[in-house]
Amino acid sequence: MNNHHSVDTRFVWYLALVGATSALIYLLNPILTPFLLAAVIAYICNPLVTWLEIKKIPRTLSTIFVMCLTVAIFTTVALILFPLFEREVTRLFERIPFFLDLVKNQFIPWVEEHFNVELQIDIASLKQMLTENWKSAGGVAAQLLPSLKSGGMLVLAFLMNLILVPVVLFYLLRDWNNLIKHVSELVPPVWQQQVFALAKETDSVLAEFMRGEIAVMTIMSIYYVVGLWLVKLEFALPIGLISGILVFVPYLGTITGLALATFAAIIQFQDWSSVFIVWAVVGSGQLLEGMLITPHLVGERIGLHPVAVIFALLAFGQLFGFIGILLALPISAVLLVLLRHLHAQYMETMQE
Repeated sequence: MNNHHSVDTRFVWYLALVGATSALIYLLNPILTPFLLAAVIAYICNPLVTWLEIKKIPRTLSTIFVMCLTVAIFTTVALILFPLFEREVTRLFERIPFFLDLVKNQFIPWVEEHFNVELQIDIASLKQMLTENWKSAGGVAAQLLPSLKSGGMLVLAFLMNLILVPVVLFYLLRDWNNLIKHVSELVPPVWQQQVFALAKETDSVLAEFMRGEIAVMTIMSIYYVVGLWLVKLEFALPIGLISGILVFVPYLGTITGLALATFAAIIQFQDWSSVFIVWAVVGSGQLLEGMLITPHLVGERIGLHPVAVIFALLAFGQLFGFIGILLALPISAVLLVLLRHLHAQYMETMQE
């Protein structure tokens, strides 16, 4: 009976801890973003820093080296991809008037002939509006300048976060192992066995998920870019990158890539056989990712249902903005591990 009571008490304490933590995160969300982002980067980079430390390189020097390496990698990728991406997107938008002509001369007559309907779409006005807006896009920055001045606090907050992330990242990386040790010492001895087991499983799930998802996004981005380039699609780079990066949301990468690739292929080829080949590239990528790459690199341990994934993305995006979207799935994976433990304890309680 006493054992039953102790399990019930522990279960209530777990729920209280989760509730208090959730409330604290919600209340502090305006200032948590740089800390959460720095913590995620530190978690990913810590194994490399620890490995360098084992090789007799001081922890501080290892931290500085890994941070410089991370910045160099991101800077190099940005300098290479951003100009190419901007050029391709510009060319794609310049083709929109041609696409509208295609809709007017081929698609609308086909629909009216086969479905016996009359479509009243003013293609000329739509094309003129898009053309004028595209030509005036260069003045957007000037139009936004007054709002940026009036929203000076937002700009200041952004700059502060930009400075705060590397500072927090440095201290987290340098003291990561000591911080984990100090946190573990705060756990009461009665709870240590369960908390350490929970932390170990959480770390395993997070490591498998985060590093696996990064690998999946990288592989699928390369696959889509190369595949679309081989079928001579002009906009292979931006479409392939968008499709590959969005694979962390079930089916979103495939749907987005298919829509964009179809749009670009119709403009470029005006031939349904070529469009079918583009569909084959995107469809084979979905099969490859869903049946081979993700199960092998990420595995089925996390077990987040697609509906749960979409809800998590929307919920965390609402609370923390863009950073919340990035953190939604790993945090959901941690919560899922916690719920599994709570459910297991509840079932033990019911059996007793």
